[in-house]
Amino acid sequence: MTDFLTPTKTAYDTIVDGYAEHARDEYARRPLERNLLATFAELVGPDAGPVADVGCGHGYLTARLNDLGLNAFGIDLSPNMLARARADYPKLRFEEGSMTALDIGDGELAGLVASYSTIHIPEPQLPQVFTGFHRALAPGGQLMLAFLIGDGHVLRTEAYGHTIALDYWLRQPEPVAELLTQAGFHVHARVRREPMLTEQIPRAYLLASKNA
Repeated sequence: MTDFLTPTKTAYDTIVDGYAEHARDEYARRPLERNLLATFAELVGPDAGPVADVGCGHGYLTARLNDLGLNAFGIDLSPNMLARARADYPKLRFEEGSMTALDIGDGELAGLVASYSTIHIPEPQLPQVFTGFHRALAPGGQLMLAFLIGDGHVLRTEAYGHTIALDYWLRQPEPVAELLTQAGFHVHARVRREPMLTEQIPRAYLLASKNA
C-alpha cells in the first residue's frame, strides 16, 4: 500500500465511531451542501447508471444520494468504516478500495462524489486520482468534489479521544479546477463557503462533467 494510504486507513479505522456520530447529520445542518447535492443528483438524472461515493466513510452521504434517486454505492479505504456503513445501511453496497486505483471499469459510472476525501491525497498524486475519476465516468458523467480551502499540509494527531496521524492537504479552488480541466473535465460550478458552526476552515465545492 502506498505510504500515505496506510496511516489514513489506520486513522479512520481508529476513530470510526466518534467520527460517524459527529458527522451523521452534517448535511441536515448545512443547507448549501444539501442543495448542491440535490443539484448534482439532478444533473446525473434518476435513470442514469451507478454513482460512486469515493471515500464514503460511514456511508451517510451514500444513503443521501440514494434518497435523491441515484443508484449510489460507497468505496472506502477503511474496513472499520465500511463495517459501520454496512451495519447502518444494510440495503446499500459498500466496497473496500482506494481512489488511487479505482476497481471500476472504463466509463462505468454516471456520477462520482469525492466529499472531503481528496484532502488526504498528496499534491503529486492528485492528477493521477483525477485521471482515474475521468476514466471511470461515462462521457457526460458528473463529478462533485468537496475539499478544504487553504495552502499546505496539516497533520492531525488527535481526534475523538484517540491519538492518530492523519494528513490533510488544503488547496485553493482555482488550481484544483485547473487539474480537473487537464484531466478532461469541464468545470461548470465553483462554490466557496466560509466556516460555519464549529468549523474553522473555508470549504470549496466543484461540479464538473466529463467531456464527451
